[in-house]
Amino acid sequence: MKTHSIELISFNLCPFVQRSVITLKKKKIDFKITYIDLANKPDWFLKISPLGKVPVLRYEDEVIFESAIINEFLDEITGDALMPLEPLAKAKHRGWIEYASQVLIDQYLASTSTNQGDFDKHSANLNQKLIRLESEVSDQGFFNDDSFSLIDSAIAPLFTRMDILANRFNQKFLQGFPKLLALSKSLVDKDYVSDSVISNFEDVYVNYLKTNNAFIASHT
Repeated sequence: MKTHSIELISFNLCPFVQRSVITLKKKKIDFKITYIDLANKPDWFLKISPLGKVPVLRYEDEVIFESAIINEFLDEITGDALMPLEPLAKAKHRGWIEYASQVLIDQYLASTSTNQGDFDKHSANLNQKLIRLESEVSDQGFFNDDSFSLIDSAIAPLFTRMDILANRFNQKFLQGFPKLLALSKSLVDKDYVSDSVISNFEDVYVNYLKTNNAFIASHT
């Protein structure tokens, strides 16, 4: 769909950026994506990103930051809402979106750990959160029910990375979680999820882990 000028500032491996790309693609919003190197942040980026983090969304001459807020904004300026309108239901969705953020952080910490001790600690934290997610997720194709919501945008990047960790490093974090495995398959097969990362994402991600001496990359 045609909208105002929209630009998403990104880092090519960031799961939080991927959340917003999923929402943009799901809602068929025209946008431009600009990649930066987070290890060498441009001055122009630091001027517009209060926290120095991606994603940042430029909407005409305005700037919005933080993926959950960007996604709600994109949802609200378009039709076919992906968030409930009723205040309590919306608050509960926001809670699980924040929970998904913490799961992504645990997954990142586990996958980038450089020694057995840290890997075991972060994997245990991740597993505890997955246990809770398994008890919350629906069995109707999406997180909440049979329709895609912003919770699905928020959690899909986890599954993109879990697939690679399972296939390339035999790290099957989702083993024993049948509902999460089903949700993962449902989401990663969707075009708006599979097309939300760079074309060579798997190789870049694997190389990132190897270059940064990730424990799982040297013990498979």
